[in-house]
Amino acid sequence: MRQLRRRRTLIIGGVLAAMPLVLLAAFQIGGTPGRPDRTTFIELATASGPNFAITMLFVGTGFMLVIPVALFCGDTVASEASWSSLRYLLAAPVPRARLLARKFVVGLAFSAAAVVMLPAIGLVVGTIAYGWGDLKLPTGVSLSAGQALPRLAIAVAFVFLSEIVIAALAFWLSTATDAPLGAVGGAVFASIITGVLDAVTALGDLRQWLPAHWQYAWADALQPQLEWGGMVQGVSLSLSYAVVLLALAFRGFGRKDVVS
Repeated sequence: MRQLRRRRTLIIGGVLAAMPLVLLAAFQIGGTPGRPDRTTFIELATASGPNFAITMLFVGTGFMLVIPVALFCGDTVASEASWSSLRYLLAAPVPRARLLARKFVVGLAFSAAAVVMLPAIGLVVGTIAYGWGDLKLPTGVSLSAGQALPRLAIAVAFVFLSEIVIAALAFWLSTATDAPLGAVGGAVFASIITGVLDAVTALGDLRQWLPAHWQYAWADALQPQLEWGGMVQGVSLSLSYAVVLLALAFRGFGRKDVVS
């Protein structure tokens, strides 16, 4: 409840809620987007409510949703240290492992809410603005609205699971520093670096070990024939890295001399 009432939580929620309205206003001012050379989710955003929701997920993947995940998980332990209240929590006494587990679960809960909020509000706004209809895909085929909603849920679930590596990294940094901004910024910076490295084609197959390489694999859920391969690899890689980072967080914090 304290995390819910914090100003940064309200600001993040307000920004995510406003983004579909901002994108809608951009389309109303600039007209229907279009490109002569190829069709993307952006060009199909105004086709229907489901299309607008998918567009919001497309826009949020890669950076916009990384920020709230890094913030909610990287601000947990470090903020207590910056407030000089961490040592009093541990003096309660509260086992350190239990404290970390509870804080990480709360951080993941808020992160999941942020990931779900963006396309959900986009679905509502898009349906009001463009009506309820089939989901048109860049390949030229369409999915019925009944098929589109479960596929959209799968895509959202994948985005959340793929962001767990960012959550774990931010949480580990939060246990290693007393500066919340350092933990959040470090996780966001790492996400940017992996995205840049993934664009370097000279790395070849090594890019498949980067979490950013699979961040758009949720698009496979929107194919006429559902494809699981890329999503399974992306989730497996994200969870594997997350396990290692969480182990480092629990091990390091368990031996840390907490004086703040």
